[in-house]
Parts: sequence; structure tokens; C-alpha cells
Amino acid sequence: MLHILVADDDAHIRELLKHYLEAEGYVVYEAADGIEASALLSENQVHLAIVDVMMPNKDGFQLCEEIRTYYDFPVILLTAKDQLVDKEKGFSVGTDDYVTKPFEPRELLFRIKALLRRYQLVNEDIIKLNQTTINRKSYEVESNGKLFMLPMKEFELLSQLASYPGRTFSREELIQLIWGLDFQGDDRTVDVHIKRLRERFSHTDDFIIQTVRGVGYKLEVKKK
Repeated sequence: MLHILVADDDAHIRELLKHYLEAEGYVVYEAADGIEASALLSENQVHLAIVDVMMPNKDGFQLCEEIRTYYDFPVILLTAKDQLVDKEKGFSVGTDDYVTKPFEPRELLFRIKALLRRYQLVNEDIIKLNQTTINRKSYEVESNGKLFMLPMKEFELLSQLASYPGRTFSREELIQLIWGLDFQGDDRTVDVHIKRLRERFSHTDDFIIQTVRGVGYKLEVKKK
């Protein structure tokens, strides 16, 4: 599931975008200014940011520059300004796209999906790990000729790790991504589910789930 940050001091704009984005299946984080947006970025995984230029405390240009320095995901600047000089400044600080208000929400969705494709962040229905296939539509995993119907949380955990092979996820990240922010348990839940996945797929040499000591886990695809 992909996470989008909406940073805009206009609550109506944030509400409008949240409505359309959640209807498309995205998780939305809201920030009323640049400082709040920076705090959200430091605490959450974000795949794309929609940033208003004219925000208090830290404006959109500053936030975009910060994202380019410390993160690697697409940015859309959203602003009432349509002067060429503002667009020039926006692109100079690293924005990927520039949308002026008022805007058509469906057009913004097209732009979001195009950028996510460009950054290869669109959730694939089929994930292949050598001879192991994970089907997000049917919730089935086929490995070494066997068909597995995993419990939902195990399936979501495996899919999350397999979508970003080689990337390390902290236990806290996985709790947020799979169980949600309201989860009342602790990060040992992740350890238990990882142990079960390792036991289920101990037969395959297609991939391995590795422990990153003191941090969390990552999935490595074995070279054939």
C-alpha cells in the first residue's frame, strides 16, 4: 500500500485530496505546514508528496528541497501561483511536477499515477521471486509447485518485503504498514510472523528473509 503526504495549510484542500486519494487505495498523511510535514517524513514511510508552495513556517520550496536532499520519492508542487518564475523555482529545487489551483482532482490522480510508475512504486499484482510467485489479487503464493494460502497478515508481510527486495524495514515500519497505527501489541508480533514465514518457505532457495540486527528485516532474492 502506497503512502502519500499532503502538505497544505488549506484544510479544505487536504480534505478534498484525502477523499480522492483514499478512494484510490492510498494511505494519506496530512500536514498543515512545512514543519509538520518534516516531522511526518521523519516518522513515516512516504512514497509521494503533494506540497503547497505558500505554507507557513516552512514553505513548499524549502520542503521540496529537503525531500530532495534526504529522500527519494516524487514531489508535486501545488500552488495558486502560475507565473513562469515560480515554476522555474519549483523545478530548480527538484519538484517532479507542478499543478496550479484550482485543479481537477482526477487530473491530479493521473499525474500521481504517472510519477509512481516512473519511480517504479506502483503495487504490482504479481510479484516474482525466481520460481516463487506472489499473487496480490488472489492472495495466493506458489512456490516449488506448491500453492500456499497464507493468513492475511503473513501474506501482507511477505508481499511488503518482496515488493522491495534488499531494503531493510524496521519492526516499527512493518507494524505501521501491516497492522496499522492503532495496533496495541508490540514489535514481537513481527518476529513471530517472520518465524512462521521462514518455516513455511524453508524448502525454497528462491529467497530468504534476513534479520538485520538491531533494526528489522529484509528479503533477499537468491541469484540463480
